[in-house]
Amino acid sequence: MKKFCLTILALVAAAFYLNAKDIQQPTAATILAALKEGNQRHVGAHYFHPHETAKYRQELSAGQHPLASILSCADSRVAPEIIFDQGLGDLFDVRVAGNVAGDDEIASLEYAAEHLHTPVIVVMGHQKCGAVSAAVEGGEAAGHLSALIKPISSAVQKAKHLQGDLVENSVRINVENVVEELRTSKPVLSELVAQGKLSIVGAIYSLDTGKVTWLSESASQTAKN
Repeated sequence: MKKFCLTILALVAAAFYLNAKDIQQPTAATILAALKEGNQRHVGAHYFHPHETAKYRQELSAGQHPLASILSCADSRVAPEIIFDQGLGDLFDVRVAGNVAGDDEIASLEYAAEHLHTPVIVVMGHQKCGAVSAAVEGGEAAGHLSALIKPISSAVQKAKHLQGDLVENSVRINVENVVEELRTSKPVLSELVAQGKLSIVGAIYSLDTGKVTWLSESASQTAKN
Protein backbone atom coordinates (compact mmCIF):
# COMPACT_ATOMS: atom_id res chain seq x y z
CA MET A 1 0.00 0.00 0.00
CA LYS A 2 2.87 2.36 0.83
CA LYS A 3 4.17 2.13 -2.73
CA PHE A 4 0.99 3.71 -3.99
CA CYS A 5 0.70 6.49 -1.42
CA LEU A 6 2.00 9.97 -2.17
CA THR A 7 5.20 10.89 -0.36
CA ILE A 8 5.49 14.08 1.66
CA LEU A 9 7.38 15.79 -1.16
CA ALA A 10 4.77 14.80 -3.69
CA LEU A 11 2.04 16.15 -1.42
CA VAL A 12 3.88 19.46 -1.12
CA ALA A 13 4.12 19.69 -4.88
CA ALA A 14 0.46 18.82 -5.29
CA ALA A 15 -0.57 21.42 -2.71
CA PHE A 16 1.44 24.05 -4.55
CA TYR A 17 -0.43 23.47 -7.79
CA LEU A 18 -3.87 23.28 -6.28
CA ASN A 19 -3.42 26.23 -3.91
CA ALA A 20 -0.65 28.30 -5.51
CA LYS A 21 -2.03 31.55 -4.13
CA ASP A 22 -2.34 30.26 -0.60
CA ILE A 23 1.05 28.70 0.16
CA GLN A 24 4.68 29.57 -0.30
CA GLN A 25 6.40 28.36 -3.45
CA PRO A 26 8.59 25.28 -2.85
CA THR A 27 12.34 25.82 -2.77
CA ALA A 28 14.65 24.63 -5.54
CA ALA A 29 15.97 21.93 -3.22
CA THR A 30 12.45 20.64 -2.54
CA ILE A 31 11.61 20.65 -6.24
CA LEU A 32 14.76 18.75 -7.19
CA ALA A 33 14.02 16.21 -4.46
CA ALA A 34 10.52 15.73 -5.88
CA LEU A 35 11.95 15.24 -9.39
CA LYS A 36 14.43 12.69 -8.06
CA GLU A 37 11.64 10.81 -6.28
CA GLY A 38 9.60 10.85 -9.47
CA ASN A 39 12.53 9.43 -11.43
CA GLN A 40 12.97 6.67 -8.84
CA ARG A 41 9.33 5.73 -9.42
CA HIS A 42 9.98 5.71 -13.18
CA VAL A 43 13.01 3.43 -12.78
CA GLY A 44 10.98 1.04 -10.63
CA ALA A 45 7.81 1.39 -12.75
CA HIS A 46 5.80 2.43 -9.67
CA TYR A 47 4.04 5.47 -11.10
CA PHE A 48 1.74 7.90 -9.29
CA HIS A 49 0.60 9.46 -12.60
CA PRO A 50 -0.31 12.73 -10.83
CA HIS A 51 -2.46 15.53 -12.27
CA GLU A 52 -3.99 13.62 -15.15
CA THR A 53 -7.68 13.82 -14.24
CA ALA A 54 -10.30 15.75 -16.18
CA LYS A 55 -10.97 17.83 -13.05
CA TYR A 56 -7.36 18.90 -12.75
CA ARG A 57 -7.18 19.66 -16.48
CA GLN A 58 -10.11 22.02 -16.04
CA GLU A 59 -8.47 23.70 -13.05
CA LEU A 60 -5.36 24.36 -15.13
CA SER A 61 -7.37 26.37 -17.64
CA ALA A 62 -7.24 29.24 -15.13
CA GLY A 63 -3.42 29.37 -15.22
CA GLN A 64 -0.20 27.40 -14.90
CA HIS A 65 2.32 27.13 -12.07
CA PRO A 66 4.94 24.64 -13.31
CA LEU A 67 7.31 23.07 -10.85
CA ALA A 68 10.41 23.33 -13.06
CA SER A 69 11.57 24.01 -16.60
CA ILE A 70 13.16 21.11 -18.48
CA LEU A 71 15.38 21.74 -21.51
CA SER A 72 15.63 18.28 -23.04
CA CYS A 73 16.17 16.51 -26.34
CA ALA A 74 13.23 16.07 -28.71
CA ASP A 75 13.98 12.34 -28.86
CA SER A 76 10.70 10.41 -28.60
CA ARG A 77 12.18 8.21 -25.86
CA VAL A 78 12.92 11.16 -23.58
CA ALA A 79 9.60 12.45 -22.25
CA PRO A 80 10.10 14.54 -19.08
CA GLU A 81 6.63 13.97 -17.62
CA ILE A 82 7.17 10.22 -17.76
CA ILE A 83 10.84 10.28 -16.71
CA PHE A 84 9.98 12.35 -13.61
CA ASP A 85 6.46 10.92 -13.10
CA GLN A 86 4.77 14.32 -13.31
CA GLY A 87 1.51 15.42 -14.92
CA LEU A 88 -0.31 18.26 -16.62
CA GLY A 89 0.95 21.67 -15.54
CA ASP A 90 3.89 20.27 -13.57
CA LEU A 91 6.74 20.87 -16.01
CA PHE A 92 7.52 23.62 -18.51
CA ASP A 93 9.05 21.63 -21.37
CA VAL A 94 11.46 23.05 -23.93
CA ARG A 95 12.48 20.24 -26.27
CA VAL A 96 14.93 20.40 -29.16
CA ALA A 97 17.28 17.85 -30.72
CA GLY A 98 20.56 17.81 -28.80
CA ASN A 99 19.06 19.93 -25.96
CA VAL A 100 20.89 22.97 -27.34
CA ALA A 101 20.07 26.51 -26.26
CA GLY A 102 19.44 28.83 -29.18
CA ASP A 103 17.59 32.13 -28.97
CA ASP A 104 14.17 30.47 -29.11
CA GLU A 105 14.98 28.01 -26.34
CA ILE A 106 16.50 30.68 -24.11
CA ALA A 107 13.53 32.98 -24.68
CA SER A 108 11.16 30.19 -23.64
CA LEU A 109 13.16 29.51 -20.49
CA GLU A 110 13.27 33.23 -19.71
CA TYR A 111 9.49 33.34 -19.94
CA ALA A 112 9.11 30.46 -17.51
CA ALA A 113 11.64 31.88 -15.05
CA GLU A 114 10.53 35.50 -15.15
CA HIS A 115 6.77 35.25 -15.67
CA LEU A 116 5.88 31.81 -14.28
CA HIS A 117 8.54 32.04 -11.53
CA THR A 118 9.87 28.53 -11.97
CA PRO A 119 12.93 28.40 -9.66
CA VAL A 120 14.61 25.44 -11.40
CA ILE A 121 15.87 24.75 -14.92
CA VAL A 122 17.07 21.22 -15.68
CA VAL A 123 19.19 20.73 -18.81
CA MET A 124 18.82 17.03 -19.59
CA GLY A 125 20.87 15.18 -22.18
CA HIS A 126 20.50 11.47 -22.80
CA GLN A 127 22.35 8.30 -23.67
CA LYS A 128 22.82 7.53 -27.39
CA CYS A 129 21.72 11.02 -28.48
CA GLY A 130 21.36 11.14 -32.26
CA ALA A 131 22.22 14.83 -32.55
CA VAL A 132 25.42 14.34 -30.56
CA SER A 133 26.28 11.26 -32.60
CA ALA A 134 25.88 13.31 -35.78
CA ALA A 135 28.25 15.94 -34.40
CA VAL A 136 30.78 13.21 -33.57
CA GLU A 137 30.56 11.75 -37.08
CA GLY A 138 31.16 15.18 -38.61
CA GLY A 139 30.72 15.89 -42.30
CA GLU A 140 28.14 18.08 -44.01
CA ALA A 141 24.75 18.12 -42.34
CA ALA A 142 21.70 18.25 -44.59
CA GLY A 143 19.10 20.99 -44.43
CA HIS A 144 18.89 22.90 -41.18
CA LEU A 145 20.62 20.22 -39.12
CA SER A 146 23.86 22.19 -39.11
CA ALA A 147 22.21 24.77 -36.84
CA LEU A 148 21.79 22.04 -34.20
CA ILE A 149 25.07 20.26 -34.71
CA LYS A 150 27.31 23.34 -34.72
CA PRO A 151 26.85 24.23 -31.01
CA ILE A 152 27.45 20.57 -30.05
CA SER A 153 30.76 20.45 -31.92
CA SER A 154 32.64 22.29 -29.18
CA ALA A 155 31.61 19.56 -26.72
CA VAL A 156 32.87 16.90 -29.12
CA GLN A 157 36.25 18.63 -29.43
CA LYS A 158 36.64 18.66 -25.64
CA ALA A 159 35.54 15.04 -25.37
CA LYS A 160 38.18 13.86 -27.85
CA HIS A 161 40.82 14.43 -25.18
CA LEU A 162 39.08 12.19 -22.64
CA GLN A 163 39.12 8.46 -22.07
CA GLY A 164 35.92 6.53 -22.58
CA ASP A 165 33.12 6.57 -25.13
CA LEU A 166 33.29 9.68 -27.31
CA VAL A 167 29.53 10.05 -27.78
CA GLU A 168 28.69 9.64 -24.09
CA ASN A 169 31.44 12.03 -23.02
CA SER A 170 30.20 14.52 -25.62
CA VAL A 171 26.64 14.20 -24.30
CA ARG A 172 27.82 15.09 -20.79
CA ILE A 173 30.04 17.98 -21.88
CA ASN A 174 27.27 19.34 -24.09
CA VAL A 175 24.96 19.45 -21.07
CA GLU A 176 27.64 21.17 -18.99
CA ASN A 177 28.19 23.73 -21.77
CA VAL A 178 24.47 24.51 -22.03
CA VAL A 179 24.13 24.84 -18.25
CA GLU A 180 26.96 27.37 -18.22
CA GLU A 181 25.48 29.16 -21.23
CA LEU A 182 22.16 29.56 -19.46
CA ARG A 183 23.70 30.62 -16.14
CA THR A 184 25.54 33.43 -17.91
CA SER A 185 22.74 34.38 -20.31
CA LYS A 186 22.05 38.11 -19.97
CA PRO A 187 20.05 39.92 -18.93
CA VAL A 188 17.32 37.66 -17.53
CA LEU A 189 18.67 34.26 -16.48
CA SER A 190 22.05 35.40 -15.18
CA GLU A 191 20.38 38.06 -13.05
CA LEU A 192 17.92 35.59 -11.53
CA VAL A 193 20.78 33.20 -10.76
CA ALA A 194 22.77 36.02 -9.13
CA GLN A 195 19.73 36.94 -7.02
CA GLY A 196 19.38 33.35 -5.82
CA LYS A 197 15.98 33.00 -7.47
CA LEU A 198 16.97 30.44 -10.06
CA SER A 199 18.90 27.15 -9.99
CA ILE A 200 20.17 25.66 -13.25
CA VAL A 201 21.38 22.06 -13.12
CA GLY A 202 22.47 19.41 -15.60
CA ALA A 203 21.36 15.81 -15.90
CA ILE A 204 21.81 12.76 -18.13
CA TYR A 205 19.03 10.24 -18.80
CA SER A 206 19.83 6.57 -19.40
CA LEU A 207 17.71 4.90 -22.06
CA ASP A 208 18.82 1.52 -20.72
CA THR A 209 17.84 1.97 -17.07
CA GLY A 210 15.50 4.96 -17.01
CA LYS A 211 17.69 6.59 -14.37
CA VAL A 212 18.60 10.28 -14.35
CA THR A 213 22.15 11.08 -13.25
CA TRP A 214 22.60 14.60 -11.91
CA LEU A 215 25.75 16.52 -12.83
CA SER A 216 27.97 18.69 -10.65
CA GLU A 217 25.38 19.23 -7.94
CA SER A 218 27.97 20.56 -5.51
CA ALA A 219 28.92 23.28 -7.98
CA SER A 220 25.40 24.19 -9.05
CA GLN A 221 23.79 27.49 -8.27
CA THR A 222 21.11 26.83 -5.66
CA ALA A 223 18.08 29.07 -5.31
CA LYS A 224 17.87 30.66 -1.89
CA ASN A 225 14.14 31.20 -1.74
